[in-house]
Amino acid sequence: MIRYRGGSDSVVRPWSRLRWLVPAFWLTTTLVACDASTPTDPASPTGTEPSVDLGVELHEPESVGMSTAGLARLKGGMQELINQGRLAGMTTMLARHGKIVHFATYGARDREAGRAMPPDAIFRIYSMTKPIIGVGLMTLYEEGRFQLSDPVAMYIPEFADLEVASGVGASGPLVEEADHLMTIRELMTHTAGFTYGVFSNSQVDVIYRDVDVLDRGGTLSDMITKLSHIPLWGQPGAQWHYSVAVDVQGYLIEVLSGQPLDTFLQDRVLGPLGMVDSGFHVHADKADRFTQVYTYDLLGNLTVGETASRASEWKQPATFFSGGGGFVSTTLDYMRFCLMLLNDGELDGVRVLSQETVSLMRSDHLPAGVSFSGGREGFGLDFAVVLDPSQGDGVSAGTYYWGGAAGTWFWIDPKEDLAFVGMIQQFGNRPDVRGSSRQYVYDAITVRAN
Repeated sequence: MIRYRGGSDSVVRPWSRLRWLVPAFWLTTTLVACDASTPTDPASPTGTEPSVDLGVELHEPESVGMSTAGLARLKGGMQELINQGRLAGMTTMLARHGKIVHFATYGARDREAGRAMPPDAIFRIYSMTKPIIGVGLMTLYEEGRFQLSDPVAMYIPEFADLEVASGVGASGPLVEEADHLMTIRELMTHTAGFTYGVFSNSQVDVIYRDVDVLDRGGTLSDMITKLSHIPLWGQPGAQWHYSVAVDVQGYLIEVLSGQPLDTFLQDRVLGPLGMVDSGFHVHADKADRFTQVYTYDLLGNLTVGETASRASEWKQPATFFSGGGGFVSTTLDYMRFCLMLLNDGELDGVRVLSQETVSLMRSDHLPAGVSFSGGREGFGLDFAVVLDPSQGDGVSAGTYYWGGAAGTWFWIDPKEDLAFVGMIQQFGNRPDVRGSSRQYVYDAITVRAN
């Protein structure tokens, strides 16, 4: 049982095979959880205590300077979205001062099958894979395998002669020389000059689509070969542009470590942190915990957002280890990852990164004149960083965050010593669970950090 510690192509729409590329711009002590073996009405305002033992101890919110009533409002607000039929299911988890004070599940894992959302549900986390890759790469940084200022071409020589698109040509982009070789720092801040092939019809993006740069049936090496023959979208270091850069980081890890990316991450991140349900595919013995993903039909009603054939691909071992969006995970697994970062690189006595490296990752690395999100936020090493909280909803300066294309989200606030993880599986113009959850959480704080 979850314990409470108290005091007294394969997809529905043509472009949706690339949905995981979409930028992830922002994010009670009573457990609302449903045992998958005893489904309840997904619209029910409450569920039953799960029979799954996750080893999670829920602490009284008041023990960490938060309000039980305030977190009940968080739970109620999220549940209302399920009751309205705007989302099929969800999980939320909050920790402060190292204690989990809220963990709730809502609605259905699979609405059509009548399967309620279990606490150990497995989700497609898409771009929330990126920070995991960043942590893995920085373990190699700590070993002196590279410097952030190193040209990527030192380790991936195929990139030594990349040109840069400079204009529109009759049969392809006009090109010019790069003014410098992209650096690893630029690779980790989406300023290396790559693109994604999905957000525009620039001639470079069209080439990405035509050659299927992120072909799930290929390998990371195949991706590098394709990229080596395509001009960069922009000059390295010139602007922030969401891109395949983290997939390239995955290949860089393989080069530096001599290991396949999946093996490396298991050794360096997943294994040490006890992230037992995370990886590049859903194992057969866990398939009954894999969540359905939804979208909206033309009338705005929920409908399944992925064909059966695409869903089955998630259950097969991958050959293309997408560092940009290929992971599945659970709420608890990802919270363990967040708590490691919040605790300056260590969790349960196991150190993954040094305090100095975590501080480096969560610092703004964008050069002068390069803006992300209008200047309110900067960009660290594989996640966004809040610089000016005055325009926000309670978050502190230094808060860092990211999310995934199916709606998963997290943020870590070092000043308030809290971490939040939310999981949904919803494509399209979904409700703003990221913004509303932040508002509920910060409204529930009764003792603020000095």
